[in-house]
Amino acid sequence: MTPEPLTTQPLTANAPPARTLTRERLRAWAWHKQGLDGSLAGCTPEQVFARAGWARSVGGANPYLTLFARAGIRRTQVDADVDARRILELPTARGCTYVLGRDDFAWALRLGRDAAEAAVKVVGRLGVDRGEITLLEEQVLHTLAEAAVPMDPRQLKEELGESVRNLGEEGKKKGATTTLPTALGILQSQGRIRRVPANGRLDQQRYAYELWDLPPSPLDDDEARTELVRRYLGWTGGATFKQSQWFTAFTVAQSKASLAAAGAVEVPTAAGETLWMLPDDVERLAAFREPAGEQIQLLAGTDSLALLRRNAADMLAEEDRHTKALGSLALQADLPDHPIFDRGRIIGLWQYDPGRERIVPWVFHAATPAVTRRIAEVEEWIREDLGDFRAFGLDSPATRQQRIDGLAAAAAGPAAGS
Repeated sequence: MTPEPLTTQPLTANAPPARTLTRERLRAWAWHKQGLDGSLAGCTPEQVFARAGWARSVGGANPYLTLFARAGIRRTQVDADVDARRILELPTARGCTYVLGRDDFAWALRLGRDAAEAAVKVVGRLGVDRGEITLLEEQVLHTLAEAAVPMDPRQLKEELGESVRNLGEEGKKKGATTTLPTALGILQSQGRIRRVPANGRLDQQRYAYELWDLPPSPLDDDEARTELVRRYLGWTGGATFKQSQWFTAFTVAQSKASLAAAGAVEVPTAAGETLWMLPDDVERLAAFREPAGEQIQLLAGTDSLALLRRNAADMLAEEDRHTKALGSLALQADLPDHPIFDRGRIIGLWQYDPGRERIVPWVFHAATPAVTRRIAEVEEWIREDLGDFRAFGLDSPATRQQRIDGLAAAAAGPAAGS
């Protein structure tokens, strides 16, 4: 159901006619807005995240590929920026972790506080009152202040002793084995501690904690929500009401208020959808020209281009959406493999086989020289910078072997479009 209009200002006279906003044109527009057309070359990680959006981090390599694909940034530079706190992995929208630039730290953390407080309610149902968590928070801060180096959860638990309560089997069922993660989550959402990658890398899930004491954001909750919506629409180039709600986890009322405060306008498309867009982007879209030549990128399945709107089906060409070889891929919000793109269109899928040190690609149609060249470039980058390409923390060569074999079989079989 389409929500009632919220437009606070009329569409510009230069707005593109709905019939011109085809899926093909909107794919190329999103590609451009994400800086995947080369327009972010030479930028810093902070600048990339400000333009293309925060990089989803689940212990996988997406943040590294996000920066390499858009600006050619290598892992050593990314890790150095994390160490210098120019970029960090923080819990924010929906309580999920993203890698973002320092200008966003304080207000982005504010967006994640509700998720941190929800964990307090979970342990509360297990008999832990808020006062116990507050006391544990203070003990964690004292322990970290006394420590000479960051401490991991095991070390903290040993040092804090009986102050950390074991919540038994019932707690395990609810994802809360002890009270320590709840206290750490609250402190992190307040910017009083920060999580430090154990080996300085973002593509793993081993962390220690250290004191931080980040100054609070000057934005209140409403202002932070408006800022997120404004950023989100800028990152995507436009999104449906439902897509914006998925990313932000705002209520209908909060979403409507934030869209109005951001000055967003409704733009009808050729497919009959209505996109919410920033006024300046409406005029830019009217003047936008789709690139004529190939622009090939291999991205992670959690890249902002695919994840921010979870609209993988819209990124497939019509002839590819109905091929038997793709099965139910066109119906999936999240991709089972990493995508190969050309100007916003998914033209194939890939996985990395670390045993053979190679990318296993499935290009739906015949691979052009540009596709073959980019596969080789990303393959070399993975070997030199990462050693493997993990989708998420628990990803491993063994767990992805079935997907690797499936892609190899699809690539060896009849062409997807036949």
